[in-house]
Amino acid sequence: MSRPRIVIVGAGFAGYRTARTLSRTTRGRAHITLLNPTDYFLYLPLLPQVAAGVLEPRRVTVSLSDTLPNVRLVLGEADRIDLDGQTLHYTGPEGEGGTLAYDRLVLAAGSVNKLLPIPGVAEYAHGFRGLPEALYLRDHVTRQVELAAAADDPKSCAARCTFVVVGAGYTGTEVAAHGQMFTDAQVRKHPLRQGMRPRWMLLDVAPRVLPEMDEKLSTTADRVLRQRGVDVRMGTSVKEATPDGVVLTDGEFVETRTLVWCVGVRPDPLVESLGLPMEKGRLLVDPHLQVPGRPELFACGDVAAVPDLDKPGSYTPMTAQHAWRHGKVAAENVAASLGLGGARKPYRHRDLGFVVDLGGAKAAANPLGVPLSGVPAGAVTRGYHLAAMPGNRVRVAADWLLDAVLPRQAVQLGLVRSWSVPLDTSSPELARVPGGPERRQEESARSGPGAAIAADTHDGGTGAGSSQGRAGEEPAKGHPGSRATQDRPGSGTAQRRSEEELAKGRPGAEPARNWPTDEPAKGPVGGGSAKGQPGGESAKGRSGGESARSQAGGESAKGQPGGEPAAKNRPGGEPAKNRPGGESAKNQPGGEPAKGQPGGVPARNQPGGEPAAKNRPGGESAKNQPGGEPAKGQPGGEPARNQPGGEPAKNQPGSTPQPPPGQPPPGPDTAPGPVKRSDAPDDSAKGDS
Repeated sequence: MSRPRIVIVGAGFAGYRTARTLSRTTRGRAHITLLNPTDYFLYLPLLPQVAAGVLEPRRVTVSLSDTLPNVRLVLGEADRIDLDGQTLHYTGPEGEGGTLAYDRLVLAAGSVNKLLPIPGVAEYAHGFRGLPEALYLRDHVTRQVELAAAADDPKSCAARCTFVVVGAGYTGTEVAAHGQMFTDAQVRKHPLRQGMRPRWMLLDVAPRVLPEMDEKLSTTADRVLRQRGVDVRMGTSVKEATPDGVVLTDGEFVETRTLVWCVGVRPDPLVESLGLPMEKGRLLVDPHLQVPGRPELFACGDVAAVPDLDKPGSYTPMTAQHAWRHGKVAAENVAASLGLGGARKPYRHRDLGFVVDLGGAKAAANPLGVPLSGVPAGAVTRGYHLAAMPGNRVRVAADWLLDAVLPRQAVQLGLVRSWSVPLDTSSPELARVPGGPERRQEESARSGPGAAIAADTHDGGTGAGSSQGRAGEEPAKGHPGSRATQDRPGSGTAQRRSEEELAKGRPGAEPARNWPTDEPAKGPVGGGSAKGQPGGESAKGRSGGESARSQAGGESAKGQPGGEPAAKNRPGGEPAKNRPGGESAKNQPGGEPAKGQPGGVPARNQPGGEPAAKNRPGGESAKNQPGGEPAKGQPGGEPARNQPGGEPAKNQPGSTPQPPPGQPPPGPDTAPGPVKRSDAPDDSAKGDS
C-alpha cells in the first residue's frame, strides 16, 4: 500500500510546526513534502535585533533540512492550486515550474506587508517582514549616519539622521527602540555637527503605543521610548511620501531618507485564488483547522480564520503564538484524518502573555498576566525567546553576551540594495536579483539565444522597474509598481511549457524566427531609428508575435543606438545576421561582415581581407586542402593580402573605415553586436539604496 502524500505550503511558525509534528507522528508512514521559498525557518521576533547589529543574520534562521527528518523540502512558491485535481503548481527559484500531487494539503503561507493607499509609500518605504529587509535597513542606517557625519550642510545632515517608523505595534516599537540605540552608538564613533543627534520618529493613528497589549505594558514601552529619545507621535501618520521626506497627517513635512513601514500584515494572497469562503482575506476553517466541504484541505497560521472558542463570534489574531499552536493541532488532525494518529482535536488556547524587547536590558512583558518592566522584563523576554526558538539557542545567547561586553560593528556590507526589497511584494523573504526568475519568466529568457541578455538589459539595467517596460503587461511580482496579488490567483503560470511554446518566447505567440531555415534578419547597423529603443518602432519578437510598443516614445530600438534594427533575434522575431540560418552580420565596427558563420558564405575575415579560410561549413573547399587550389601566401599560390607583395587587408592599418551613419564609433564603451550587455542594474538613478 502506498504512503499518503501530505503537502505543506510555507515554513513559517505554523508550517514549520506542522511539518515537525507530522514527522514525529507519522514516523515514515506518510510522504511529507514542504514547499517554501527558502531553506530556513525564520524566527521573526528577533529580526529587529538583526537590523540593529545585535545578532548575526544566521542566528535567527533554522535549517529546514537539518531539523525536519523524513520531510522532503521543495524550494519554490505556490502559484495555483487545483482543488478538484488535488494538485499544486509552483515556480522554483530559477523560474522552472513544477507540480505536486497530494492527499492532504496544509496551507500555512503566512502573511505579507499590509499596504494603504498613501501616495509614494510603495515607492519610498520599505517593510520589515524578511531577512533581506533587515539586512538592507542595517546597511542603510549605517550609511546614512556615515554620510551625515561627513556632510557640510546642516540640512542634509539632519535629513539623513532622521528615521521615520510607521506603526507602533510589536515590530515598529522594537525597530524604533533598537534603532535609536544603534545610531547613538554609531554617533559616539562618528560625531555629527554640534548639537545634532539621530532622531527616530514612531508614528501611529492609534491613541497609544502597542494598542493590542495591556495598558500597563503600553505605558511602560512609551516611557522607555521617550527616555531613549524616540519622538513618539500617536494619532499621527504619513499622508504622502516623497524622495526628500514625508508629509504627516497634521500637515508637517519631515525631511528624511528613511521610511520603515510596520503598519501591519495581511494574509498571503494565494488563498484568494481558491474561491472559498473568506473572512477579511483569511480562509475560513472549522475549529479543527479544516476547510468546510474540503476534507483534504487544512489551513493554519495567518492565512486561516480560526474560530476562537473562548470568544464566540471572533477569530484568533494573527500572531506568532497562535500560528505556532495552530501548526501542532493541524498536524495532529491531518494524521488523524489519515488513520495515522489519535482522534481529532479542536483548537483551544490559553493566553501566556506577551513580551516586547526594547533593547539593552529594557523590555515590557506580562508573563501569565503579571506585568513586568525593566531588567526583570528583559530577562523574561530573552528567556522566552531562547525557549521558543527551535534551534541556534547557544549561538543567540553567545551573541547577546558579546553585545553586552563589546561594541557593535557598524559596517555596511552592501549585499542588499534598495530596489531588491520593494514594499509591495508577495515574497518578502526573498531579495530580488537582476535577471532573476521573476523577470526571466516574464521575458521568456529560457526560450532562445540572447533572450537572457535581453531580459537583463531591457530597461537599461535599472533593476527595479523593468517589469513596467511593456505596455499592456503587468509588472513582475515583487518589483515597485506591482501588486502583491497579481501573480497568485489561479493564473496557472506554474504549468510547464511545451518545446513549441518555449520556442515562441510566450505561449500563443508566432513561432520564433531565430532558428535555422527561417528568414534571416535584416540587421546591419546604420540607418533609421532603432526598433526597441526610444523613438523607434517596437522590436519584433515580443509576446503575441506583434512588436511590444512599450518603450518610451513609441517605436522601439532594434538594438543599436540610432541604427537600423539589429535586435531581431528576440523570441518570435527574425534571426539576427551572423546567427545560425541567417546572413552573416554586417555590424562589425567599420567593415564588411564576417562571412564565416554556419550557413553563410565562406569567411573572408582572415588577415588580408580576401578569403583565406574557405573550409567553413557551407563554403568551398579551402585552398591548400585536398581538392582545392593552393591558399594565397602558400607555395604555388597567389600572395595573400596584407603580406609582402599583397593587397592591404580591410580593417587593418592603412585603411580608414568609417562607422555607418548614426552609429557611434567603436570604443571601450561600445559593444559590437545587437545588444550592449549590462547585467548589473544601474543604481545611480535610484538615489541612495
